This record gives sequence, C-alpha cells and structure tokens, in this order.
Amino acid sequence: MPAKTVLSKFADELNNILPNLLKEFHRRQPNELYKGEITLQQYITLNFLSCQNDATMGAIAKCLCVSLPAATGVVDRLIRDGYSIRRGDPKDRRIIRVKITPKGKKIVKKISRQRKNMIIKAFGKISAEEREQYLNILKKVGDALRNEKA
Repeated sequence: MPAKTVLSKFADELNNILPNLLKEFHRRQPNELYKGEITLQQYITLNFLSCQNDATMGAIAKCLCVSLPAATGVVDRLIRDGYSIRRGDPKDRRIIRVKITPKGKKIVKKISRQRKNMIIKAFGKISAEEREQYLNILKKVGDALRNEKA
C-alpha cells in the first residue's frame, strides 16, 4: 500500500477518534472550567501569566492566537473577576502590563491539580511504555506544528 494511502487512512481514523476523545476530556474537565467559572481562554491566559509573572497585551494576544481586541476582552473579564490586574509599564507609559493576582494563581493551581488527577486516572489504564510513546509522538507533532510555516 502506498505511503500516501496509509497516511490518508490514518488521517481518516484520527479525524473520527479526535472528536470523541476531546469530548470525553472536556466532560472530565475541572469544575471551574466545566461549570463556566472561567473559560478555557481565561485559563490559558492565567496559566501564561503564572509562568511569566506579567505580560503585555500583545504577548497575551499572541499566546491565545487572537487579535488584540479579543485578548483585551479576555483580560477585562479576568480583571473584573479579580484574577488579574492591569498596570502601566514604568519604563514606557504606552505599554499596558497584565499581572496575575493571588486569586488567579489559586485557581490555576486548583485546575492544574484537578487536570493532573484526570490525566493520571485516564492514562493509568495503559502501560508506562505506551505513555512514553504517546508523549514522544505528541512532542514531535507539537514541534512539527510550531515549526511549520504559516
């Protein structure tokens, strides 16, 4: 069987499997995400801020792969709910920086811990070797996607 046909069948199978896999992972999301306390975009933003300590609006927009106005909407809701604060940059008044608050750090830790437990439960049903293979494949796919020219 030609390699192209094999890759095409792989794509078909993956296309059938992924929606159900994503649905099941979504169904097991931590309560804060599943019940709408914060959105996935808000969680991604808070997680980014917890790693960076603070960031510009442009960096947040790039992280989310959205426009600056869309990122501003996400950040406005985080500020409204007390998960982050906005402040000017002391070196350049034109730059707005966003910083995570202790409340934001707390929810990131809580969701991360719950997601870790969900992953342990789901992947505890396969062997350590299979988990290692899965991680290696995901890393390669992630690298390929990041290095791909848009």
